[in-house]
Formats: sequence, structure tokens, C-alpha cells
Amino acid sequence: MSSEGGFAPRFRSLKGSAHRPSAAHLALQSVVARLTARSSLPPPSSVARAKPAREGRLLRHVPGVAAAAVLLVGCTTRPVVLDGTLARGNIATRVGRPGVVVAAPHGTSDIGTGEMAAEIARRTGFGLVVATGFNVEADSRVGPSRRYQVNRPVEGVPGRPVSEDTGTEVARSVYEAYERGVREAAQGPLRFYTEIHGNNRREAGDRIEIATVGVDAEQAAKLRALLELVRDAHLRARPGATRLDVRVEPADALVYSASGAKRAGILRLPQRALHIELPRVARQDGRELYTLILSDFLLQAIALPLPIAR
Repeated sequence: MSSEGGFAPRFRSLKGSAHRPSAAHLALQSVVARLTARSSLPPPSSVARAKPAREGRLLRHVPGVAAAAVLLVGCTTRPVVLDGTLARGNIATRVGRPGVVVAAPHGTSDIGTGEMAAEIARRTGFGLVVATGFNVEADSRVGPSRRYQVNRPVEGVPGRPVSEDTGTEVARSVYEAYERGVREAAQGPLRFYTEIHGNNRREAGDRIEIATVGVDAEQAAKLRALLELVRDAHLRARPGATRLDVRVEPADALVYSASGAKRAGILRLPQRALHIELPRVARQDGRELYTLILSDFLLQAIALPLPIAR
């Protein structure tokens, strides 16, 4: 654990390994070296190799209170009290590498995202923010009901257009509490921010979508290539695992562009941001695998140089 209370990054070096690195891993190292050549941040010492499934499960689904306890270990958790006494939800924070944060603003309604963000933070050393609760109404059998959107000062229904969101005083109070949590986890200027989201949209069910801030089309293409290489390196060790496609804005068209959070929410703050939308398979049966993939991807993505102003 770092002196600031977060978890220090864990890089697995190939030096001294008794195993010969795979062709996929060598290719990934080469691409990462090229992509990070102009970076102002030092790249990680090596690219983490994919490990076989026998390394054991990182994440297990534990229902109810036990799941919350596992998720919030080492975090500062604050209930958001509205209407004087009523607590609608909680925001948990943990500091890590200054200026770098991974967050899950919908840790309850986007199933699995809170656990994934917590494990990514543990493996990378990033600061962590997880919001849980904040439903305006209980979900029905028909589908999800209204919630406070948390990362922007509105309430709405998951999956519905941003134009249907409604700004309220309570929604603004929830957002302000979330923004304070992100600023606390960043411990200063927010240089690199990642949000983990989930969706059940059929048209996005076969892919990971990444909306971005501070990324141009050339950078987006590099990020896509990097994530695909990290994905494939891990899939080599897991025959039969689900292979999700990758789309990165602005190089690719997305279903989820995070326009509301960019215009009036948390994505106004960071120098660079990745808003990652995951289909159900990545958050349930594939949760362990895609937590590992995203952890290794983010450790490399943070080293990419910012676009050159033209």
C-alpha cells in the first residue's frame, strides 16, 4: 500500500521469467513502446502478461451487505443526506496515484461496475470513487426506473436519451457530492479519469465503447489498437472466452457518447478522460477477464501523449 493510502501499481516483469514470452505479448510490448514514445509520463516497466485461468478468481459475486463490505475496504464512505435526514446513496473514495482516478458512478444500477472499478484501482494504484444507491424509484419488472445520474446534475432512466433527463435541486446536490469525491481522490488537478459504466442495449452488446475527452482521432485509433492487443493477449490464455469488439471516440461512432457528462457534468474536469461502456457479458460471466484486460490497458493508456494542438 502506498504512503497516501492507495494501492501501489503492480507491474509483472518478464525479466528472469522461466517462460518465453508469446508472440502476442512481444507485439504488444512493441506497440506500447511506439505509442508512448512522445509521452511526458514514464511508461510502465513492462506489459503485464496474460495469465491462465488457473490463477484463481479475482472477483466473486457476494450478494447484499457482504458485497458492499468487500467493495469498500480501505475507502472513505460518506452517505449523501438529502431532505435533511434521508440518505439516498453513498460515495466511497480512496486516494491513489495523484491526478489519476477510476470511478463507477452507478455502482448499484450498472451491475458489476463498482466491483470492477475497485479491482482496477487495486491493480493499477489509481484513486477510486464508487457511488452506490441513488435510485429515485425502485426498479420494476418492466425495466429500470429513474435514478440520479450522479456524474451530472440530472435524474433520468438508464438507456434513455439525454434529452429526457431532468435537472433538479436534489440531482445537483448528488452531483456536487460526487464531484467532491472525485476531487478528493485526485488530490489536485485531474489529469486522467476513467469511468466504468454498464448497459444492456442490444446494438452495443458485442463491444466495448469508449467515449473520450482530450483525445483526437489519431489518439483514439491508437487506444483502440492498444486495447485490442491487450484483449487478444489475455484471450490466448483463455480459449472460448468472449471476444468483445472495441470502439473509441472520435475514431468510431458510438451509441454512448457521454454528451451530458461532457456538457454539464464530471467530464468537464479532466485533462483526459475515458468513459468506458461495458455490455452485460463483460460485467457478469466475463467480469474477471475484462477487469484484467482493462487494468492492463489503463496502465498503458495513461502513458500516451496528449494530442498536439494544431
